Amino acid sequence: MRWLLPEYIEDILPAEAARIEQLRRKILDLFFKHDYELVMPPLLEYMDSLLTGTGHDLELRTFKVVDQLSGRMMGLRADITPQVARIDAHLLNRKGVTRLCYCGSVLHTRPASPGATREPIQIGAERYGDAGIAADLEILRLLCKALQLARARNARIAIGHVAVFRSLARAAQAGPELEAQLFEALQRKDVPELRNLSRALEAKIRSAILLLPELYGGPEVLAAAEKKLPRIAGLIAALATLRKLARACKLPVSFDLAELRGYHYHSGVVLDAYCDGVTGAVARGGRYDEVGKAFGRARPATGFSIYLRSLAGAVR
Repeated sequence: MRWLLPEYIEDILPAEAARIEQLRRKILDLFFKHDYELVMPPLLEYMDSLLTGTGHDLELRTFKVVDQLSGRMMGLRADITPQVARIDAHLLNRKGVTRLCYCGSVLHTRPASPGATREPIQIGAERYGDAGIAADLEILRLLCKALQLARARNARIAIGHVAVFRSLARAAQAGPELEAQLFEALQRKDVPELRNLSRALEAKIRSAILLLPELYGGPEVLAAAEKKLPRIAGLIAALATLRKLARACKLPVSFDLAELRGYHYHSGVVLDAYCDGVTGAVARGGRYDEVGKAFGRARPATGFSIYLRSLAGAVR
């Protein structure tokens, strides 16, 4: 049957298309109201540009093709955020704060979650040029407003911070190989492996690393972390940031201090949004200050992307 589409690639029929388009307009209007400017990056870029600054976390998710004009390898974007960072760093080249937003399809080599489409539609907002917590607060509030505007069912936010683990790894003077191994074990919440890998570390650092997989839940997690984790400057600052974000969040909030998604890409706060009717996160974001540096112009950056098709299918 020649007309069959590839697995996890689907046509969007009129009723669903109408819901998606209506929601797209509402969310973009919200972004415009908060002074975010629309950009439209290309679907296709050279691989060395497309993956710059991402720590190659996206490489396995990116479809690759050979450019018939230049012979160079190109990729079909798996995430729009790095493209917007490139636009801010090189094409706009502004000083001070820049607010940009976008909406478009991305392509994944494999579904991000069981049964998910390989062609999600991302709509998001990014703020550049402000390293302070005010930028993170603005992004968090904007994400909450977008989910509330969409009438997402039982919407909630999970917040983490990569500096919690990173501060412990640096205090332990763990080399790149050991840090990578500890990172992988934490992602799996593999406590026996963490015990094995950390056996040579200083006792208080080892205890702290072994505690991280248990530090998930509501605001009580921050109180436990402040009481039980070492008084390391970067770690203390991260916990203070999380507490301020929790107070500002207009939706139910939870924490997972072992959450290291995008560890080689994110540089601070990590956000995940969930709602009933969607398997996995309906939105993801956080701070990624190093990406602009990778494009030759260091720019603090924070933002989020909503999976628009997933959200449209789950609204009340």
